[in-house]
Amino acid sequence: MKLLAMNGLIQSSARQRAILGAAAIVVATLLPGCTSRQLEGASSSYLIVDALNGSPGDSGDFGGVLDSDVVSATGSVMSDLAKVDLRLGLKDPGTVSNPSTPTSANFITVTRYHVKYVRSDGRNTQGVDVPYEFDGGASGTVRDVGAVSTLVITLVRAQAKLEAPLLALRQQGGQVVVSTIAEVTMYGTDQAGRDVSVQAKIGVNFADFGG
Repeated sequence: MKLLAMNGLIQSSARQRAILGAAAIVVATLLPGCTSRQLEGASSSYLIVDALNGSPGDSGDFGGVLDSDVVSATGSVMSDLAKVDLRLGLKDPGTVSNPSTPTSANFITVTRYHVKYVRSDGRNTQGVDVPYEFDGGASGTVRDVGAVSTLVITLVRAQAKLEAPLLALRQQGGQVVVSTIAEVTMYGTDQAGRDVSVQAKIGVNFADFGG
């Protein structure tokens, strides 16, 4: 009796494994090339950040690391900007020989963004160790898988340079630097109103470089 029961369990487990294996093959066939991260959310498309570059003040000189001057040589305070290069991704990209083409339903309209500063040493108290995080508005529709859409946003607000901890960096001659990582999250929706977001990071060093 016990042996028969054990054999029944073994046979049942084998059948379950076979069913699960077949189901996994079906899922892999239906969703070629998709990762678990890409499959999050209800939208059929997602955002890809090609590049995130920052520019000090109004210099127009964008680079992969931002050296943010807390005050200019003339004593003025300016916001620092960033360019975010975005592309569209499809959760069902098709095959190499027959790739999927995005339709207007797949287009993603970016509406806002969030910037948060962190430090590698773990000292992340806002208004003490790092500037306050903030939200900003952005407007642009990403339509293409191959071509890049660029949005310009504020990466460092001018008012942050008038508050702690950046205010204390004035007249230090660039000898005191606060090094942070800016986490930039872009938020939007596809044309059916389903939420989409993507995050990118850039190093931001604060000092009185012109002092």
